[in-house]
Amino acid sequence: MSFPFDIYFLAFASAWLTTFLSAPLWRRWSHRTGLVDDPGHRKIHDQPVALAGGLAVMSGLVFPIIFGYLALKWGWLTADSVSSPASARLPGLELGGWLGFGLSQRAGQLLIILLGALGMVLLGWLDDKYELSPAVKLGGQFLLAALVAVAGIRITLFVQSTLFSHVVTILWILTLTNAFNFMDNMNGLCAGLAAIGAWCFAWAAAAQGQYLVALLALLTCGALFGFLPFNFPKASVFLGDAGSHLVGYLLAVLAILPHFYSRENPNAWAVLKPLLILVVPLGDLIWVVVLRWRRGQPFYVGDTNHLSHRLVRRGWSKTGAVLVIWLLAALTGAISFL
Repeated sequence: MSFPFDIYFLAFASAWLTTFLSAPLWRRWSHRTGLVDDPGHRKIHDQPVALAGGLAVMSGLVFPIIFGYLALKWGWLTADSVSSPASARLPGLELGGWLGFGLSQRAGQLLIILLGALGMVLLGWLDDKYELSPAVKLGGQFLLAALVAVAGIRITLFVQSTLFSHVVTILWILTLTNAFNFMDNMNGLCAGLAAIGAWCFAWAAAAQGQYLVALLALLTCGALFGFLPFNFPKASVFLGDAGSHLVGYLLAVLAILPHFYSRENPNAWAVLKPLLILVVPLGDLIWVVVLRWRRGQPFYVGDTNHLSHRLVRRGWSKTGAVLVIWLLAALTGAISFL
């Protein structure tokens, strides 16, 4: 039995539409409240740009989930209401049964994931507004990552140790959160890489029949695609730290949730799939951190040594550099399925 494709499409489309419609509203609110990125050092824009991307993407994630919950509660999702072949093969089966059972098993974890996402948006928003110190920002990231690990969303790597899984999970979430924060250095780059990664995780989860994970990944992907028209190639809205924290956290969680190794797929090397899907932001993070360490400068101080900047210095336009990096991420993501 396969999960109806209609629901996957609905998750993607609803997140895309919600983000696309809410972004202009959040943009106006950001300009009114002064939540903008002013021109200055290392900035390529000459006018203040709204830091509303995180709020728009979060809207695209939360509102479809709320609508879906109400649809389940009020019995809108039934086999008769969905025109997919799966429904035809399963007369009388309620989709509410599929989703209801899955939610009953993982409702607590889903709630923690959403609370963590809201926490990351709030932490990033505070940084956008008040420029938090690196220690405070890292401390907030650590607490939110620990919350996820305590909720049972953990990496094990075949090691039977609760302490080990907690430590590795927290380090993974911290690493991905900051990797995507570092990649937010050109229009569309961070959001596009995250959308590609979310799409790959959606396929990986759907192939294993993990429809709740696939739905969460498709919601993330749809929300990011809804934001991209406002951020690429020209930007009227930036992700800001609120947005880059959010997408880094979501991609870190989406890399943990699917069961890459299972009885149906007993290949231990499959656990490396997330590394291939996310090799571009991870590789860029490692490169700039090592380079800054060798030069004796703090790893958290920004510079122009990222892959995107190096491509531009080699003669690529900014738009061309972003497209090349997107293509590289798509290729490594595709290779991960081989």
